[in-house]
Amino acid sequence: MRTTLRYALLVLVSIVVLFPIYAAIVVAIQPLGEYTDLGVLVPSQFTLQPFLDAFHDAHLARYLVNSFLVAAAITVGQVITSILSGYAFAMLRFPGRRVLFALFVATLLVPTEAIQVVNLQTVDGLGWTNTFMGLSVPFLATALGIFMLRQVFMTLPRDLRDAAAIDGVGHWGFLRHVAVPLVRPTIGALALLGFLGTWNQYLWPNLVVTEQDMNTVQSGLRLLSKSNLDEPNLVMAGTVIAAI
Repeated sequence: MRTTLRYALLVLVSIVVLFPIYAAIVVAIQPLGEYTDLGVLVPSQFTLQPFLDAFHDAHLARYLVNSFLVAAAITVGQVITSILSGYAFAMLRFPGRRVLFALFVATLLVPTEAIQVVNLQTVDGLGWTNTFMGLSVPFLATALGIFMLRQVFMTLPRDLRDAAAIDGVGHWGFLRHVAVPLVRPTIGALALLGFLGTWNQYLWPNLVVTEQDMNTVQSGLRLLSKSNLDEPNLVMAGTVIAAI
């Protein structure tokens, strides 16, 4: 009985979570004006034209490429800086190490919106508006990634580092051949968080981008919804493409 109730609850929660996605797909695959109130549940017709229009007429293909390039650059940057900084905080001994790490972690308490104006002024002063540099450079390092990698590096036995030092392996060799391979799951989780977080960015791209060709997919969807209020199937098609 308990198992039945558990699965019934899981099914109910799944329906609640998946229904908006199903409704978006159903609206997207129907011609304009063909769906009714019940059309959200049962599609009356089927067409892929809204998806083609979203790709070409709404320039969504360009926005997807922009988002992928920015997300890939930020993900690689965050992984590299987090590995190097996390290893330094975990394995090296230098004056002020604990204070500096505490300052890094303290930045997690600052809301992102609170530093947007300063970042925007900096990017504008460097002439990076409407560029991939402006979209990516402010996010190439993350305190969360440094914290994650530092914590997992600290779980590595100190004997491994001592044995490597006896064999003449320096910090760079130990990091490359021993430490990084052992913490690959954490690096993968950080990469996933970084990529998805960048892909879903909305506020920052709208601040630093004023040229249409430099829009990312989220700001592109905003333009699509504003310019096509009378074509909800086109807007839904763009949303489904971005989600996939």
